Amino acid sequence: MDAAEPKYLISVIARMLDVHPQTLRNYERLGLIEPSRSVGNTRLYSENDLARIRRVLTLSRDMGVNIAGIEIILRLTDRIDAMQTEFGELVENIKNELTRQDPSLEDRLAKILVKSPSGTIIRSGEES
Repeated sequence: MDAAEPKYLISVIARMLDVHPQTLRNYERLGLIEPSRSVGNTRLYSENDLARIRRVLTLSRDMGVNIAGIEIILRLTDRIDAMQTEFGELVENIKNELTRQDPSLEDRLAKILVKSPSGTIIRSGEES
């Protein structure tokens, strides 16, 4: 199942998270979430959207963070996620280029650089 696939209506998400649909519309207006739109302009939410809304609600309800703080936190976490993806791609490209030049390095590189459960690249033997 694709976590980015839009499939939930606003009423379903509101019920699932115990929030008023207007709260979700307000989050969208503020740029905190960006649901997809159907051909008829109906808001559709994905599993990724649901996770993001849960993060917003946790920051707001449980941690007392205001909207400005939530915007900053989301922007920074989005940037960190993008940088981790870029770093992973860079490491993969470097590994591919090195093994292309010297195929005997493939096993050694696989032991040196491994992915942690979070998907980040760590050196073998380090804690994640």
